[in-house]
Amino acid sequence: MKVISIVGARPQLVKLAPIAAAFAETEHEHFIVHTGQHYDADLSDVFFQGLGIPDPDVHLGVGSGSHGVQTGSVLSALDPVLEREKPDWVLVYGDTNSTIAGALSAVKMHLPVAHLEAGLRSFNRRMPEEHNRVLTDHCADVLLAPTEEAMRHLADEGLKDRAVLAGDVMVDICLRIRDAVLAGEHPAPALPEGIDPAQPFLLATIHRPDNTDDPERLAAIVDSLAALPLPVALLAHPRLVARAQQHGIELAKGSVHVGRPLPYAGLVAAVLASSGVVTDSGGLQKEAFLLERVTTTIRPETEWVETVGTGWNVLVPDPHALPAGEWAATVTRPAPTADKGTPYGDGRAAHNVVRILEEWQSTVRSDG
Repeated sequence: MKVISIVGARPQLVKLAPIAAAFAETEHEHFIVHTGQHYDADLSDVFFQGLGIPDPDVHLGVGSGSHGVQTGSVLSALDPVLEREKPDWVLVYGDTNSTIAGALSAVKMHLPVAHLEAGLRSFNRRMPEEHNRVLTDHCADVLLAPTEEAMRHLADEGLKDRAVLAGDVMVDICLRIRDAVLAGEHPAPALPEGIDPAQPFLLATIHRPDNTDDPERLAAIVDSLAALPLPVALLAHPRLVARAQQHGIELAKGSVHVGRPLPYAGLVAAVLASSGVVTDSGGLQKEAFLLERVTTTIRPETEWVETVGTGWNVLVPDPHALPAGEWAATVTRPAPTADKGTPYGDGRAAHNVVRILEEWQSTVRSDG
């Protein structure tokens, strides 16, 4: 069996790590295409190096651009690769422009598509990611759902027959790296200057368009972070830095100390060292949940509803609209005491994915 994985952004590289390791234990051929959607070294190269992912077989180098330009560039660059390689499966990850472009390129060539992390829904149609994940689910042949909630969403959309509960591969890699960090196998993370890991601090990331594109909203969010009673280690995504510079917004102010994005092991270590997390990242919400750190999410909704139901995650769409004391109390709240369970699986999701693709191979369409 020949499987092509199409990845392009930081969260996909993290998910790729356990998938690549699971395929390496088999006789199957696993071919990696990196679209280059994230081309910054902090968001790409360090993940291949730090997570032991094999180098990409093909790097498309599409770079940045509008959603249409980026998606179209991936599509046009992928077509000859898929035509040449003729895989048994095209495996796409998550909800980025690389995901929808990979799925569209494959289905138009009648190549079977499997969607990892299928069935997630925010029900917020302003999010580009929401359109990417819905469209990908509806054109894919096998939907690899991470949770029971995702399975319910797929059933509601008439996709039950194509959906399989695989578990969440992020659990696989997060728990493995957590154990290595706790065992002292990774160096201390490079936290922003002024952050003492031996003292309480908060870890923060902000990057979504809804939070960064409007200058008034971005300035208000930064002011809310700056007013918190604990030091804030803000790992500044390139998008955040660019928008702040464009709008003339100073990020390093008050409690906020600005640093660069971290390699995955460094991020896990930073979460473990922190007192809590403030973010708009879907991946970091879940990682903090797995690492048992309270999270405050600056969004009106989340795809990872299990983190909210257990109390580990609280949604605050507009922190600047809260009284300062309420905002601070939310972010610095104590951890829940109830058992959070294992809604995302047992850390064997990548092996489940390989097994499911083996089992489904003979049942999906193929131009042979």
